[in-house]
Amino acid sequence: MAVVQAAVGITRRRKRSLTRQDIKAAPAPDLIGRNFTADKPGTKLVGDITYLPTLEGWLYLATVLDLATREIIGYAMAEHHRAELVTDALRMDVGRGHPEADCIMHSDRGSEYTSSQFRREIKKLGMRQSMGRTGSCYDNAAAESFFGLLKAEIGTRVWDSRQAARADVFRFIEVEYNRTRLRRHPEHRYLNPLETRILLQHDLTPAA
Repeated sequence: MAVVQAAVGITRRRKRSLTRQDIKAAPAPDLIGRNFTADKPGTKLVGDITYLPTLEGWLYLATVLDLATREIIGYAMAEHHRAELVTDALRMDVGRGHPEADCIMHSDRGSEYTSSQFRREIKKLGMRQSMGRTGSCYDNAAAESFFGLLKAEIGTRVWDSRQAARADVFRFIEVEYNRTRLRRHPEHRYLNPLETRILLQHDLTPAA
């Protein structure tokens, strides 16, 4: 079956917001304050959810991005966007051994992030939870920016299947973004996210 091209670009905020606040759940304080920088990996993370359309239905994607390196260090994909989706993305990060003690985990106020399941995981990992304001994409701009880049690169189209969409997302994150996408480091040369993490973790200075 041929891929069906969408008539317009798909954006989370303009068409179908996934942020559904649980009014009974108390939000966490904003520990980021729109300061999307960090000096050391594993100290300030941002998470968010987006969705991709397929002929089988939506594929939801949750990511965890490290503000020190801009590396996607955790992600999960599923047919739903319940609490386990964002929890699985966070556990992937932990499995890679990235978080430091008192690491900040920042997100919007969606019910997935205020859920007892996600908050138990945050507490178990010794992290500090942080949340932006309701309805303000600027309070989680780093995560929103990555989703904009992902959709611009892999195309805002309808996939034949969730499996095909998964494959494109995996390839983009693991090959084209984390290992290839160059970004200027304020003190060093242009580096991709993986190189930036290695540099900062080992306090190395790249060769001239």
